[in-house]
Amino acid sequence: MSAVARFLDSDFVYGFKRSPIAVISFGVVLFIVLAALLAPWIAPHNPFDLASLSLLDSLKPPAFSPDGDMDFLLGTDDQGRDILSGMMFGTRISLEVAVLAIGVSLLVGVTLGLVAGYTGGAVDSVLMRIVDVQLTFPALLIALLTDGIVRAVLPRDMQEAVADQVLVR
Repeated sequence: MSAVARFLDSDFVYGFKRSPIAVISFGVVLFIVLAALLAPWIAPHNPFDLASLSLLDSLKPPAFSPDGDMDFLLGTDDQGRDILSGMMFGTRISLEVAVLAIGVSLLVGVTLGLVAGYTGGAVDSVLMRIVDVQLTFPALLIALLTDGIVRAVLPRDMQEAVADQVLVR
């Protein structure tokens, strides 16, 4: 029996197929991920193309409202950018950040776990105490601390360059 056949016959797949909420949730997540990945090809407008923006299109209501425009299905913002396209491209960026964060944490976590497990003894104890201390701090406090350290370490012009790259993207 192949691995795929065993997976399809597993308790996980059986329970998944029997739960309508799980199937619908998976469909919604799959739809959002596909919309984000295919955004350059299926988005009605490119929100990063400043030449195509028109302030005359600003604050248009969604297409389903009486004054709506079919060119902008979810309407436009105050600068005339299509909200649907912005959501698709924004989701794409969010997915990239999430995958990168998971990759870095996986790399760091597995590396430290291997070091702790292989060496054992004092190294293991020190690493575990560091992890225990890190887990006592709330995530928001760590984010603010990281932001403060980055602002203190990077020169001002480099901070502006990073901010410009984030905004342009």
